Amino acid sequence: MGNKVSFCLSLTGDITQKGYEKKRSKLIGAYFPQAAGKNHFPPDICFLICDILDQSASGKPLHSVVLPAYNVHTEAVQAALAKHKERKMAVPMPSKRRSLVVQTSMDAYTPPDTSSGSEGEGQGDGTSSSREGSISMEHWINRAIHGTSSTTTTTTSSTASSSSSGGTNQVFLTSSFSHMPENHSAPPDVTGYTNNTATTATTDGIQVERAPGTGTTPQRQTPKYGNAELMETGDGVPVSSRVSAKIQQLVNTLKRPKRPPLREFFVDDFEELLEVQQPDPNQPKAEGAQMVAMGGEQLGVVTNWPPSLEAALQRWGTISPKAPCLTTMDTNGKPLYVLTYGKLWSRSVKVAYNLLHKLGTKQEPLVRPGDRVALVFPNNDPAAFMTAFYGCLLAEVVPVPIEVPLTRKDAGSQQIGFLLGSCGVTVALTSDTCHKGLPKSPTGEIPQFKGWPKVLWFVTESKHLSKPPRDWFPHIKDANQDNAYIEYKTCKDGSVLGVTVMRIAMLTHCQTLTQSCSYTEAETIVNVLDFKKDVGLWHAILTSVMNMMHVISIPYALMKVNPLSWIQKVCQYKAKVACVKSRDMHWALVAHRDQRDINLSSLRMLVVADGSNPWSISSCDAFLNVFQSKGLKPEVICPCASSPEALTVAIRRPLEEGSTPPARGILSMQGLSHGVIRVDTEEKLSVLTLQDVGSVMPGAVMCVVKPEGVPQLCKTDEIGELCVCTVATGTSYYGLAGMTKNTFEVFPVSNIGTPVSEFPFTRTGLLGFIGPGALIFVAGKMDGLMVVGGRRHNADDIVATALAVEPMKFVYRGRIAVFSITVLHDERIVVVAEQRPDSTEEDSFQWMSRVLQAIDSIHQVGVYCLALVPSNTLPKTPLGGIHLSETKQLFLEGALHPCNVLMCPHTCVTNLPKPRQKQPEIGPASVMVGNLVSGKRIAQASGRDLGQIEDNDQARKFLFLSEVLQWRAQTTPDHVLYTLLNSRGTIASSLTCVQLHKRAEKIATMLAERGHLQDGDHVALVYPPGIDLIVAFYGCLYAGCVPITVRPPHPQNIATTLPTVKMIVEVSRSVCVMTTQLISKLLKSKEALAAVDVRSWPPVLDTDDLPKKKPPLLYKPSNPDTLAYLDFSVSTTGMLAGVKMSHTATSAFCRSIKLQCELYPSREVAICLDPYCGLGFVLWCLCSVYSGHQSILIPPSELEVNPALWLSAVSQYKVRDTFCSYSVMELCTKGLGLQTDSLKSRGLDLSRVRTCVVVAEERPRIALTQSFSKLFKDLGLHPRAVSTSFGCRVNLAICLQVSQGLTTSILVFSVFISLLRTLRTRLVERGSPHSLPLMESGKILPGVRIIIANPETKGPMGESHLGEIWVHSGHNASGYFTVYGDEALQSDHFSSRLSFGDTQTVWARTGYLGFLRRTELTDASGERHDALYVVGALEEAMELRGMRYHPIDIETSVIRTHKSITECAVFTWTNLLVVVVELDGSEQEALDLVPLVTNVVLEEHYLIVGVVVVVDIGVIPINSRGEKQRMHLRDGFLADQLDPIYVAYNM
Repeated sequence: MGNKVSFCLSLTGDITQKGYEKKRSKLIGAYFPQAAGKNHFPPDICFLICDILDQSASGKPLHSVVLPAYNVHTEAVQAALAKHKERKMAVPMPSKRRSLVVQTSMDAYTPPDTSSGSEGEGQGDGTSSSREGSISMEHWINRAIHGTSSTTTTTTSSTASSSSSGGTNQVFLTSSFSHMPENHSAPPDVTGYTNNTATTATTDGIQVERAPGTGTTPQRQTPKYGNAELMETGDGVPVSSRVSAKIQQLVNTLKRPKRPPLREFFVDDFEELLEVQQPDPNQPKAEGAQMVAMGGEQLGVVTNWPPSLEAALQRWGTISPKAPCLTTMDTNGKPLYVLTYGKLWSRSVKVAYNLLHKLGTKQEPLVRPGDRVALVFPNNDPAAFMTAFYGCLLAEVVPVPIEVPLTRKDAGSQQIGFLLGSCGVTVALTSDTCHKGLPKSPTGEIPQFKGWPKVLWFVTESKHLSKPPRDWFPHIKDANQDNAYIEYKTCKDGSVLGVTVMRIAMLTHCQTLTQSCSYTEAETIVNVLDFKKDVGLWHAILTSVMNMMHVISIPYALMKVNPLSWIQKVCQYKAKVACVKSRDMHWALVAHRDQRDINLSSLRMLVVADGSNPWSISSCDAFLNVFQSKGLKPEVICPCASSPEALTVAIRRPLEEGSTPPARGILSMQGLSHGVIRVDTEEKLSVLTLQDVGSVMPGAVMCVVKPEGVPQLCKTDEIGELCVCTVATGTSYYGLAGMTKNTFEVFPVSNIGTPVSEFPFTRTGLLGFIGPGALIFVAGKMDGLMVVGGRRHNADDIVATALAVEPMKFVYRGRIAVFSITVLHDERIVVVAEQRPDSTEEDSFQWMSRVLQAIDSIHQVGVYCLALVPSNTLPKTPLGGIHLSETKQLFLEGALHPCNVLMCPHTCVTNLPKPRQKQPEIGPASVMVGNLVSGKRIAQASGRDLGQIEDNDQARKFLFLSEVLQWRAQTTPDHVLYTLLNSRGTIASSLTCVQLHKRAEKIATMLAERGHLQDGDHVALVYPPGIDLIVAFYGCLYAGCVPITVRPPHPQNIATTLPTVKMIVEVSRSVCVMTTQLISKLLKSKEALAAVDVRSWPPVLDTDDLPKKKPPLLYKPSNPDTLAYLDFSVSTTGMLAGVKMSHTATSAFCRSIKLQCELYPSREVAICLDPYCGLGFVLWCLCSVYSGHQSILIPPSELEVNPALWLSAVSQYKVRDTFCSYSVMELCTKGLGLQTDSLKSRGLDLSRVRTCVVVAEERPRIALTQSFSKLFKDLGLHPRAVSTSFGCRVNLAICLQVSQGLTTSILVFSVFISLLRTLRTRLVERGSPHSLPLMESGKILPGVRIIIANPETKGPMGESHLGEIWVHSGHNASGYFTVYGDEALQSDHFSSRLSFGDTQTVWARTGYLGFLRRTELTDASGERHDALYVVGALEEAMELRGMRYHPIDIETSVIRTHKSITECAVFTWTNLLVVVVELDGSEQEALDLVPLVTNVVLEEHYLIVGVVVVVDIGVIPINSRGEKQRMHLRDGFLADQLDPIYVAYNM
């Protein structure tokens, strides 16, 4: 083996306490700085391997001599944490709403049912058994933190503050409370956030704050965060508890480098490759020779061994029927029942007879030999189980023991049902009490359990069975190749397999156990294990009968009440053997309070069933430490390794007294993660101490093969999967030939490819190696293996580290689950633990951050997510362990409901693509030939040319809209222009041409008389949507004033809506406000006073009672380029922008719309829009006057009362064209989704609708328009009728889809979402992964030209390239209306020129990214149709990692992840991506969303989410057009105004 695998053997002989201390100090002295004159050894671990010694020479009892392994890992963890403590780095603590902080009272709480761990238990214990040990440990840790450096000011400040809203309870941790989950080898990036008052000393790259004039006494000073001194808020809440400070903290933390440095490389344009983790050239590699297969001793054939187990039972049942076979205990520990061999034999015969002859009919028996039957027995009734099991063997039917189903939906019950179904089970044997306890339906029948086949329940109690006739005897054969029983096995993914064991294998296994354990007749054995499977079944049900042994069975229920019960029974019955798991030893230690009368000297063998779990060693050591004084001999402890497939793999033989105890391996975790064995040398912290599990079983051959790929033999210093070749193993997974071949029929090969043996081997599922002296060492299970970044980690090891952080204080042993999930092409580690009910928020957060550091230090791997759940809430296995696959399933579905979550994607995810470098775009130097740029058509398009359209448009004669109205009032006075509907769908009011003209005149008079206004004065019109608004608008034109339409404040929400009104009035320099009487009262109300300064309003005129007389003369503007009106709107980024519309532009706009929509006086158009800005205002107020058609006006607010109002009006008035907003469409889709049938029966008919246009300034919401179309298809809505328009501030309408006779379809296609980030598009099939469906934004209006330009270089772009949409048209706005005259801004937006190509044309920049595509379709003029696709606003696009991301794409991904997410908004802050989600569900679900949101954004967008904020429904602000106001949201979040349910800061 060479020096590669040398095991630390410590000296046997005497080592005194003093000598031990000396040796220990030598080993660890180098680790901690010594404080002058003191000689204390902080807990950096030496893994001093103490073999189990005899009493030491000094005569002291052993436990004062040995430092047992159970303290060792705990110490290692504490030492690792102590190192971290010195690097002060704060982790922002999540904010949580008070209602989520559940305070459970301790009285109401009982410890979890499962003081046990999971089934493959034995996870590290984390308790020190002796009190002195733990006290000195605390002492050490404190010394380590406080005493090592006099300069460190350790300040523990935790400021609990409630934010102004009173809803959040935020706690902020700094200094020695807050341990940064360090993942970095480099020293921290010391940013400039230090106090001005403190001088900063930097030692070893660790920043230490030193108070001015530091002596040796550290001054206590309240730490200020960053430059928090300058930032103290008014109400005395330190800024540090604010969101903004936490984010700064997070940023500072994230500035520090990650461990694996990314390789520098740039990926070609199209493929955004993920960084592939390159193997580390320095990683350890296996260098040993190839191993040789190892044989066990000969299986001795003893003459009186029975030919089969049934024969043994018959023999003992007839020759010694009074011999006790099994004693069962009640929950008080009193013997409940003694089953003798005679009774077992007679009852088993009875069961066999009834099975074969009393089920079904004589001709058609229900059960025949060879059939499978289920055994369903509770854990407290081994006697009934044993009788049924042997009854099956005698009847030659195959028992399938399973757990008792407690409810219809047990964790994993469906998979068990699948196993029963695939085994063809039709009969289930059970006991009387169990049968009575099964869940019943009201009629008294046992329901069908989830996923189960239909079974007949058969009770095996003797009183229910018929006596077999005198002449009937079971047929007892020698053991053969028939199946004896099927043992179930739960896989990593939760699926359940059935391992078949033949009769000959069962018998041979009993013989190997008898030989290994030297079992003799009539020995007494105490069994605590589950007798239905695994070690419990093999020793206590099978081998015991072969040797006529007496089993004392301790039920799980008794262990819960009295963990010492098994030890008491060993004393009471002077038992020779006990079968336990390490958890039973652990709980006995915890419960042990100097029991005087305990004596364990009778034990010759203590079988530790889960000895293959590396962490069982700590329980063994601690147990020996305490009970050696009670007569327990060290050589008695016998760990064994087993698996469902290979049965017993190895077991340590009871040693001769006084012989040398076996050595232990102290292996480097670093080496193990690369699959090699390295005796640990340098890094004393991350080691795994292994005890052997004995040698190969008699008659077996064992080898170690590589875990993946071809079963090639490992080298001697390599970890691999153990494989055994023996008769005594399982033979197949029932019914699964393929998996059987891979597991039970393996032929290991040497490195030259020759098979090791002609006989097949069975894979055990255990990872390990064969050490010196042919001893077997197991380092973990295949099922627990997680491969992260190419390194292998074992779940059990990580569990042990987590438990060692604060032993027993915080989590119960065995209530912690570790698994991996795949995110972004690598496995990510998730730790889920149940926290104790009395722990505070701060405790839990502190524990979490310490666990992260511990795992990072010891395993060098980052934890992706750490979640804490309330105690007793994780799904359990029938024996009370954690059901791992079910827990993982709940986590992935977002149904785990944790109470605390800490995600660390920044530290774990190291395979992101490299940030993109900007590519040089086409510059003036690139070749332009005609209208090609770099070989592509220039992306430009235009609507119909206005000059060439011949139409009899009378309104064209007039330059001004006011003149058009006067002309209509004279020529068609009684023609109705406007009809306003109320919420009942009846006409509230209407206006004819002459009525509008007359009322407008009166307004003009009023403005002149009461307002004393001159021409050109600005007037704010604050009206609800309706007729008054239109009248007031034309009144202003008649008076020569410039109107500004303003949305009135919301009476229920004055505080937030009134300031916007005030702002528009002030910014637009309005000299007067016109409104209704009701609103004018509102503007001066008490509530208004609280929101704004009402004294500074300009004069408010209410227009409810107008003057009677006519104005002397109507104003006629002289120049059509003067201002007609101002259009103010709040953009989605929260900017208030007003644009100027001249008379020329207004008329051109109306004409363009008239031509596009074919509007004539005989037409009717239904409008359900907000009439305050953009195209909505133009359609509501201007178009009817210009074109003469009748507008049916439906205020969107009325739809809240009656969602069917808009569609009913469209149907009732037989409207061909209708316009609405996305919010209206959404209201209809949500509000009427279930009512289409009743609407149809009321005669609602949408078949006449030719166009239904959504008016918007954003990318078309394709999902909404499609669901609307599908939903109302039944009411006659043509699928192609729904389309969208596109407008922006510089041009209120660029596109407006009107399908001519429905021949053109609206174009929808998909592009790769990742290419949009780099300003390119590529068509893909619809529904392709990572693609985005886009819909054209409508048909370009007449008189409009569009070009796509590069937003940075201003050069023209090629077709299908993404760039900024530039527009040239007669109805462009003439500029921003700015008070401060910011001319630079204006000239850029409204008069830009291309940098090359056509440099003469003046364009307006829309600020939106999009692209043009020439399509196969032709338009009316026979030209090919150019479709414009809008992707999103430039100012909203987020620049992250060198690419542009559109918030909507990320939001769409997030909304899809969980049913409870109703809305989502994202924004960036200091380069961190913040995701805000609205939760529709109980607050308990809030934390489920954090991992799901993080995962989906990583998977689909390659971005790491920095902060996840969960809020109530309706918190994300939306403007009147239904667009999200992300910037308002951001400001609200940073000012702590959202009252979030939960805020998670991802590390």
